[in-house]
Amino acid sequence: MVEILGDAAKRVVASVQDYALLSGRACSNIFTSPHYFQDTLEQMDFIGAGSLPIILLSGFFIGAVMVLQTGSQFIRFGQTSLTGDVVAIALVRELGPAFTGLLVTGRCATGIASELGSMLVTEQVDAMRAMGTDPSRKLVAPRLLAALLMVPLLTALMDFIGLLGGCTASVFSLRLDAISFWRRAIDALDFADLMQGFTKPVVFGFILATIGCYKGLTVRGGTQGVGRATTSAAVVGSVLIIVSPSKLHAGFLPDASQICRYNHELA
Repeated sequence: MVEILGDAAKRVVASVQDYALLSGRACSNIFTSPHYFQDTLEQMDFIGAGSLPIILLSGFFIGAVMVLQTGSQFIRFGQTSLTGDVVAIALVRELGPAFTGLLVTGRCATGIASELGSMLVTEQVDAMRAMGTDPSRKLVAPRLLAALLMVPLLTALMDFIGLLGGCTASVFSLRLDAISFWRRAIDALDFADLMQGFTKPVVFGFILATIGCYKGLTVRGGTQGVGRATTSAAVVGSVLIIVSPSKLHAGFLPDASQICRYNHELA
């Protein structure tokens, strides 16, 4: 039993080391030539434009459901005017980045892992090395750069569409004025909210791109291994996206003035 646990621990440490090396090399390749701009544009289209339908549809209904759930509670206290505040802060700080990261991971990290895994199984990666091309620079760096650029943009779109869905639900369900909803939503946000809301997507983009590339380039076992790598990329990427915000919250905790402001409004 001790030997089994020791071997498992060694494999985990080796995997973390390999992942860190691949991620570090990909980051350095972004800033050094040669650059594969065409590959980067293709990946931006795959990650960004390809994810628009699920982001638009999900974002609208996430905002609407938030209003329907929180509005019923605000009605009890006669504070329905605070609906815009709650929806804006929750979407920008937490739900927008988290849902965008999970949706894009489920779609793109799995696609990256399966594509690179298939290339590895069919020896295309070996052929690339034989031709003197660095697979990390050709395959990993463009996907990483595309994810770092597209995930924050998708998150901003998710936030806006979520607020639009929340506004629609507020008007038809709570009979709130749309202008008042948007004014309260905008006034509720401060610089710390925006910083947190757009720092997380960068981290999530890094996670989903590097996890997808790592799982794809470490496939073992032929075509069955590609399937396992695809599943593993989705699971590991999603778990890291859920866990990682806990490490980011320390620098973005709400200050006392913000808490007192909302306590005063509720009173």
